[in-house]
Amino acid sequence: MQENYEEFSKSQLQILDRYVSNPTSNVFVLRNLPEVIKGALFSRYSRSCLGLRSLLLKDFILNEETAFGEIVSEVKDEVDAQVVAIKKAQNFYDRILDGYGDDSIGELGGAHLALENISMLAAKEIEDSRIGGSPLEKSTRYIYFDQKVDGEYLFYKEDTLMTSAFRETYLETCVMLFDTYGKLIPPLTEQIEKSFPREENVSKVAYTAALRAKVLDCLRGLLPASAMTNMGVFGNGRFFETMIQKLNNKNLLEFQHLGKKSYDELSKVMPSFVRRSEQGHRHQKAFCQFKEKMDSKLKALASYHSEKIPASENQAVKLVDFDPTAPTKLAAGLLYEKCMSSLSDLQNYSTNMSDQERMELFAATCDSRENRRHKSPRALEQVFFTFDLLADFGVYRDLQRHRMLTQERQLLTCDYGYYIPEEIKGNKMEKVYCDALDQAKDVFDHIFVQLPEEAQYVVPMAYNVRWYFHVNLRALQWMCELRSSPQGHASYRFLAQEMACQVIKKFPEFSPFFKFVDFEGYDLGRLSAEIKQETKAQTV
Repeated sequence: MQENYEEFSKSQLQILDRYVSNPTSNVFVLRNLPEVIKGALFSRYSRSCLGLRSLLLKDFILNEETAFGEIVSEVKDEVDAQVVAIKKAQNFYDRILDGYGDDSIGELGGAHLALENISMLAAKEIEDSRIGGSPLEKSTRYIYFDQKVDGEYLFYKEDTLMTSAFRETYLETCVMLFDTYGKLIPPLTEQIEKSFPREENVSKVAYTAALRAKVLDCLRGLLPASAMTNMGVFGNGRFFETMIQKLNNKNLLEFQHLGKKSYDELSKVMPSFVRRSEQGHRHQKAFCQFKEKMDSKLKALASYHSEKIPASENQAVKLVDFDPTAPTKLAAGLLYEKCMSSLSDLQNYSTNMSDQERMELFAATCDSRENRRHKSPRALEQVFFTFDLLADFGVYRDLQRHRMLTQERQLLTCDYGYYIPEEIKGNKMEKVYCDALDQAKDVFDHIFVQLPEEAQYVVPMAYNVRWYFHVNLRALQWMCELRSSPQGHASYRFLAQEMACQVIKKFPEFSPFFKFVDFEGYDLGRLSAEIKQETKAQTV
């Protein structure tokens, strides 16, 4: 398994040893740092090609402008004192956990975990543990992924594949995809620059940033799921315990390695909170037995039933389930907080309300909203929708991170076709792009016969994946308004717009709840955001 690609001098390692749990491993935990430093450091993480330790040295410890020495001097506990404190806390928490089994105790401790040089496939698995954790991942929009280290592209060389008959084919295909990605950057940049030249009132900095984002958004589909990324995850003890338990139980060796390493590093700073995820612990063993038995039975039944299920339609967005009584339930929910009646009485009353009376109630909820950050009341959570979605893996990566919903995806595949950016259609770049994706599909199909899960590593992000969302109206409102904003990727903007449209079509009276969904199209979407960001920086 690949470790850390960064090298540090002896003096740098001595400095880092105080602030990270492991200065050489690709998985480590921050320590002896105030929250302000941790938050600032992680915010820089997603837009940098540097590892977290390099960023810590470059932008904080060795940067005189940050006054790092003065900030950390407020942290009184040295490493030895911290060890003593951890041991004392461990005795207390172990007693509570063993005596009362109160899992909520695990939410009282938190940690910042960094996972570097992991595949995008593994990053999605980690982000799938949603409650109690806040992930942040290196962006494909701001960072060029065609960089090499020691002459090699950064993609994950999965252990099983590396010892199989597919080794050379897998390596050659991943290199080919990265080569194509890098090859198309210059001509696509030139084409978009000609199509959308910089206007005189737009700064070169803002324009260049928007141009780069547009180009990389178009070409990210060539990156395989094995492409390496860096992640920063802040979570409480319960979150990390669950995350590690899930990773330990996965078939892919990368996931298992990350589960073990995460446990090892988190045990150094919060041992009581993650101890039940240790591979030999009875809770971990029981969980694995449960999962193995359940998955085995479901797989057998799914194999039997799949032969009887008709072929699926390939529709990008389909509203497959909703409650016809949604307007009544929403009206009752809105009245509940302001009345002294029971919910059932209010629902019965709302059934007899006129359409006009319900619309007045909905309007009163929406009229005062001035922007999408003015969140609607919880009453909107009374109403649920289920969508079946089919879109490229890049879109899934963006939308999967929304935590206030239930989502599940199928294995990555090359069976549902792929996304072709409008910017390369009809020119020479389209053939180069499609040839690379078609070649990757041939290799995927070959590997899939024997290693269906490992074959996912070679799937380019442009290929479509099927997943579903089960989401309440409040969360859907937030997601559609956020993901339809001009600076968003064109593909997920379409999905956000379409989900809102399908709900409004079923329930026209819900249209006021989507007042900040942007249904327009934009040629250089990031430009306005970059101009705003630059202006803000100049006025600080």
